[in-house]
Amino acid sequence: MHILEAGYETPGRNAVLLLHGFPELAYSWRKVMVPLASAGYHVIAPDQRGFGRTTGWDDSYEADPDHFRILNMVRDAMGLVYALGHRSVAMVAGHDAGAPVASWAALIRPDVFRSVTILSSPFEGPPALPFNTANGAAQPPRAPTDDELDAELAKLNPPRKYYQNYQRTRAANDNMLHAPQGLHAFFRAYYHYKSADWKGNKPHPLKARTAAEMAQIPTYYVMERDKGMAETVAPFMPSAAEIAACKWLTEAEVDVYATEYARTQFTGALQGYRVRRGSDPKSVAEMRTFSGRAIDVPSMFIGGRSDWGVYQTPGAVDRMQSTACSHMVGFHLVDGAGHWVQQEQPEQVTRLFVQFLRDQRGAG
Repeated sequence: MHILEAGYETPGRNAVLLLHGFPELAYSWRKVMVPLASAGYHVIAPDQRGFGRTTGWDDSYEADPDHFRILNMVRDAMGLVYALGHRSVAMVAGHDAGAPVASWAALIRPDVFRSVTILSSPFEGPPALPFNTANGAAQPPRAPTDDELDAELAKLNPPRKYYQNYQRTRAANDNMLHAPQGLHAFFRAYYHYKSADWKGNKPHPLKARTAAEMAQIPTYYVMERDKGMAETVAPFMPSAAEIAACKWLTEAEVDVYATEYARTQFTGALQGYRVRRGSDPKSVAEMRTFSGRAIDVPSMFIGGRSDWGVYQTPGAVDRMQSTACSHMVGFHLVDGAGHWVQQEQPEQVTRLFVQFLRDQRGAG
């Protein structure tokens, strides 16, 4: 497992584990790691299974999906923490696709992951098991599957599709890897379109997971049906002046992502969409083992005020705050940030992290 570290020089420090999202790397935490280390922590950020320079995973589309399911991703995190000589971490934080891994880690092993910060992607809790049905109670309501949502989105004008369904397809890797505009330009446009720099990002809660409601979301989440992701983001390529003014993501930093993904491709990173998101039967069955459990360790949520990721699943924020997390001590939407909150506004995210950690230490 390839990791970035800060604060490792001083023995005996409490650890902080940072789990990145898609299409990202451990590198995505670069701006918060040194400040967290300066606050007294051993900060650890791995390239997760399927990403970057971490090895030992099958990079084929037909790879055994079990290796990428949530319990194995939690085992990966535990194995790393143990390998580095820690029995527990003061905080695990996960952004985007790293958020469910961090959330499940805190739910399953609260003794190891003593607090959790969820960034950008709210945690809804485990899927429900039917309760008291032998005595006539109704089955729990079932949310529309991604396939059912896609069928409704296809009826819109123009026809649309849900990005998570698209990311599960074999074509998704080749479309991004061989983007007509080139991989560097693809990453630049993708990051710009989902950031606060694109002024069209004005997210708000949606009433229901219906096609009409979901159609309000920009095309990076609810795509036009006849386009791949490369074609979806191409019209949102920032101008040369906008690129020059973008201090949170320089051209050299875009090169880091483009170079790594050119080497690894996207297939391993996309495996999570196949088995950790959506309604994969084996994954749902595995997660139902924890039905009725909540995250009981202290938790905090951070999102960008311009991040549609916060609201793309209608009702998720409410479920996170009311049932999924029993001890949520903070819900923060950061001004001047879209989806890439810890890159767009690292000082504000670091401040929230440090205060959260100090509060838990004081409470302990």
